[in-house]
Amino acid sequence: MTTDGRGDDHEDRPAHKSGKQEGRRAVGITQRARGVLRRRDPELTLPPGTRSAVIGPQLPDESTVHFVLDLGLRIGEIQMASGAGASDVTATIIGVVNAYGLPHCEVDVIYTSITVSCFRGTDLPPITSLRVVRNRSSDYTRLDAVEKLLRRITAGEVSASDAYAELDRITSAPHPFPRWVATLAWAGMAASLAVLLSGGQDLMLSVVAALATALVDRVGRWLNKRALPFFFQQMVGGALATGVALVFYSMGWLSSAAPGLAVASCIIVLLSGMTVVGSMQDAITGYNVTAAGRLAELALMSAGLIAGVVLALYISTQLGGGALGGLQGQDVGRGLVSGSTALHIPIQTLAGASTSACFALASYAPPRPLVVAGFGGALAGTVNAIMLAVDAHSVLSAAVATTVVGFVGGIVSRRLKIPGLVVAVSGVAPLLPGLATYRGLYELSVLGNPVGATTLMLAVATGLALGAGVVFGEYLARPVRTRLGRLERRMAGPRLTGPLWPSRRRME
Repeated sequence: MTTDGRGDDHEDRPAHKSGKQEGRRAVGITQRARGVLRRRDPELTLPPGTRSAVIGPQLPDESTVHFVLDLGLRIGEIQMASGAGASDVTATIIGVVNAYGLPHCEVDVIYTSITVSCFRGTDLPPITSLRVVRNRSSDYTRLDAVEKLLRRITAGEVSASDAYAELDRITSAPHPFPRWVATLAWAGMAASLAVLLSGGQDLMLSVVAALATALVDRVGRWLNKRALPFFFQQMVGGALATGVALVFYSMGWLSSAAPGLAVASCIIVLLSGMTVVGSMQDAITGYNVTAAGRLAELALMSAGLIAGVVLALYISTQLGGGALGGLQGQDVGRGLVSGSTALHIPIQTLAGASTSACFALASYAPPRPLVVAGFGGALAGTVNAIMLAVDAHSVLSAAVATTVVGFVGGIVSRRLKIPGLVVAVSGVAPLLPGLATYRGLYELSVLGNPVGATTLMLAVATGLALGAGVVFGEYLARPVRTRLGRLERRMAGPRLTGPLWPSRRRME
């Protein structure tokens, strides 16, 4: 112990200990500095031309990786063939591969193929699989079964081998009912559309539309077995529908406006299978290549339909002579109920429900989605009729009606655990611009009136408004269809099928 001049006592041991701490602190700082230098940018510490390797995530064996990738591709193929958007297919495949231990995969979806690449680090090449989407047919029973399987996969309730076996059973299963039931459903859809367009004033119009559509469906099935390109099938369908309607008109069984309405009903049936909703969803969510492919196919198939209608009109005017003299383009579509709005709206509601339900039945929808699809069609018909009753433009009316359908359908489909795509596509069907398409074609080909080009552009604008309205309604439904609204807002875009929550891709 030492004493300073002021009489205070001090111990030597603490001073000695403090010196040791300072030395240790200096050594620690030196070690941390060396560690920082070691962790500097590899480009600054490594010799020129060399880079440090990036270690990939821990993955199963390579055969398992290929197996899981093929499972995800097959599920995505079914969704793509059913008309699902590229964003839905991408989220589905990422959810499947993540559920089976592949945390970092990239998915590239275009209209005709799907590619998945699994990252394994910079020392190993990625494992890549590709699947071409060849068959495109609407089977909502198959889509619903795949949705249920997908929910079990993402919940971890089924192994990869069991999921693959169940997917085989789903894809190899026959349609739930015979083909002639689908033909009757298409005919019922055409009859409902005739009521929707005419206001239910002409019963014979619905009968002719149903007969023409049934004939088109059976002939189209026969041509499809002989591998005739779909463009020519649409051309034959348009010509048959127009020819049947004009034959009944020439026999005096239809009024002057009825042939146009009958052909318009058949045109809507032929257009209903087109991917209008999927095209707009892909364009809005940034999948422009896939959107361009869908729109190109839509334009080509519509061109075949237009060619068939124009051909039938030309032949009829050349052979029939004065038999078509009373059929004026400006009179087409003036068969709506006039006077009582209270009577008009219920008819539109019932006809819209019947149209959508018949479309869902023709697409082999299960009972629950079938009922919800009918509800969507009723909602679309009601909103559209109300908008038209207040003198709103037809394009605006279609957009508002399909926005409501997308909004309500997005909530109901998730609550009932059914594919929202069924509700969206079925709800759009009653509002497809078949009447405007026929009117424009008639004005151009028969009357020689250039106004027909404007009418056709109106039909195109209506189709785009229908697709955009459904996608926007689904976007609005995301925050409210579950209490986890904040999580859903982080999703990349509107969802019509596939897993609800996005999977987190990470580097490990």
